Amino acid sequence: MRRKVAACLVAVCGMLAALPARADWLQTVPPFKGNDTGGIVAYTLAAQTDARQLAVDHCARYGKVVKFLSVQAHPGGYLSFACRWVPYGSESRPLRTLY
Repeated sequence: MRRKVAACLVAVCGMLAALPARADWLQTVPPFKGNDTGGIVAYTLAAQTDARQLAVDHCARYGKVVKFLSVQAHPGGYLSFACRWVPYGSESRPLRTLY
């Protein structure tokens, strides 16, 4: 009985060791993703469209303004931004453009 359990354990460990170690096999990140604190735009999408306007419209939905943080300027890279509250002293909320 113990030999059978040990053989099964060795077989299971062998199968798990043979599988590739990939952390992203279930999740793929869309070209544009964000929430009320900020987001990311894929660099390939930023090269094709106006990424600045995408970010401004996204943050304006939450009544905030955009602050760009970093750009990884290579294929597979991202442009990241943060959504911040409207600065003190401004009279109105940010405008969201409708097309």
